Amino acid sequence: MQLTLCRLRTHQWCFILFNFLLFHVLLFGADLLEEYFLRSLPLSYTDAKALDIRERARKLDTDPLKANLSYMVRSAATCSDQEIFLLVLVCSSPENRTRRNMIRQTWGNVTDTRGYAVLTLFALGKPASVTTQQEINEESQKHRDIIEGSFIDSPETQTQKMLMSVEWTVTFCPRARYILKTDEDVFVGIPSLAGYLLSLTQLEDIYLGRVVHQGVPDRDPASPGFIPIHQYPEEFYPDYCDGSAFVMSQDVARKVYVATKEVPVSVPPDIFVGICAKKAGIAPMHSSRFSGEKHISYNRCCYKFIFTSSNMKEDELFKDWKETSDGKDCSLLETYYGLVSCKVLTYVDKFKQFNLDILKNEVLHFIN
Repeated sequence: MQLTLCRLRTHQWCFILFNFLLFHVLLFGADLLEEYFLRSLPLSYTDAKALDIRERARKLDTDPLKANLSYMVRSAATCSDQEIFLLVLVCSSPENRTRRNMIRQTWGNVTDTRGYAVLTLFALGKPASVTTQQEINEESQKHRDIIEGSFIDSPETQTQKMLMSVEWTVTFCPRARYILKTDEDVFVGIPSLAGYLLSLTQLEDIYLGRVVHQGVPDRDPASPGFIPIHQYPEEFYPDYCDGSAFVMSQDVARKVYVATKEVPVSVPPDIFVGICAKKAGIAPMHSSRFSGEKHISYNRCCYKFIFTSSNMKEDELFKDWKETSDGKDCSLLETYYGLVSCKVLTYVDKFKQFNLDILKNEVLHFIN
């Protein structure tokens, strides 16, 4: 009888252990697979064009660029003479002054991490409204953190904004070691990202983010994102980092800038950078700590571990930043619980949204 009880207990423990492992495989398996399968192999430099781009980037003289930028730039923003460890470029819409102020008060207020300098600037095009332009002029003079192109800011000019950002960086901020491009609706964990960058042993060809594999060009002529075959004839885009947030080292910014002359600006901005990177022999590096376009449900220790979370509401951004910057560290166990909590709640939110979308479609179908 005693032996039977021992066997039952063993079976019960095996059952519990199996379910415990299954739970973690289902929860984190996708991230592990992404880390393995999206880890691109280093590209070959034997291609003559790639070698030429890399050599021209190495010898790039930025002095002539200051007087001959591709896009006229109005900017009171400057890089100091000291080396900038992380330059953060936030792509912003001219009208979103409230959002920029919220970033200035939260994660964009970090100017130093682990003794390394951090600088946050905003990149935008010209507004259609004269009144908005006057407000931007005042904002720029007050904060001195705005880079404004001469083109009208619109969905069609986002790649021009990306090109302007890269060009401004290599011209006016050549001592920035890393450049983080991000969107204005993103929460950025500067301390965790900086800690990761400091741990890298590879110092060049850093092009880091959530990698998109085998993206397909939009061939629908009625779509706003239509890409004709003559502009991009390949079946798939090269691997690239999702545009919500990605990091480039300074040498990559220079190589991408040199390669831009051969890439049409009609493709979306993140894909534009990915194509330029491939032409320069640079492979993107994947990290699941970048959320991509996904919003991560909040947990303090989870947010202290991840690099980004997208689609942040303004009140949520302020609250989450206040809690994560309280100076309290998270233990290994707290971080583990935080990541599990983040994952579960994010999946639950997606499931709720999926059901809500189905309900909306059914209601619309019934009305029609």
